[in-house]
Amino acid sequence: MRMAAHELLETSEALRTKAAEIEQHGLFANQCQDQNLKSILKKHQQQMITAYQQGINLLQGKGGQVTHTHPDFNAYHENFGMQQSTMAPPNPNNRTLSDQSISTLALNAHKTGSVYSMVWANECVDPQIRSYHVNGAILCQEMAYEIWQWMNHNGYYSPPTFHETQINQITNAFQPIGNMSTINSMNSINSMNSANSMNAMNPLQMNSPNPMRTYS
Repeated sequence: MRMAAHELLETSEALRTKAAEIEQHGLFANQCQDQNLKSILKKHQQQMITAYQQGINLLQGKGGQVTHTHPDFNAYHENFGMQQSTMAPPNPNNRTLSDQSISTLALNAHKTGSVYSMVWANECVDPQIRSYHVNGAILCQEMAYEIWQWMNHNGYYSPPTFHETQINQITNAFQPIGNMSTINSMNSINSMNSANSMNAMNPLQMNSPNPMRTYS
């Protein structure tokens, strides 16, 4: 495969990052206590292994198939609003990580991966390499969402909310464009007027004889 220098370098960086995340998730899975979190981490590790192998196949011209399957998220009930919970101070001498720290690190890794993968995709000229990074961004945001669901369910990450009055003020600040059928009709009229104006500006063209016509 012939690749531009920048997309080769960016894809190499993506593979190095995936390799590190595969090992990191293995370490996280071995240290965490919650079995649901362990299952999520192991699943994400396997997804990253698949993506890593796809990238190697693409770079080495082995016909890697860039595919993506949307996951089935756990049916957690999302909790919104600030919860009455306290966070323990960090221990700089810990030998193991808490489940809260593990999930936070995994969440941030996936968020960062989603952003950088899309940046890399926008710099690629090869369609397959571009799709590979786009799929990487999609996969990362899906993994981030699944980790967030677990954190939210366990009280570690509850998004704050506005008061209903503030929500209404923000959402009602925007107005729709209007009746789309009316807009389409106006666009058609404008197109006709534009065409008529062009014809009026070229009277010689309208009155010129047909070059294909023969006269006796």
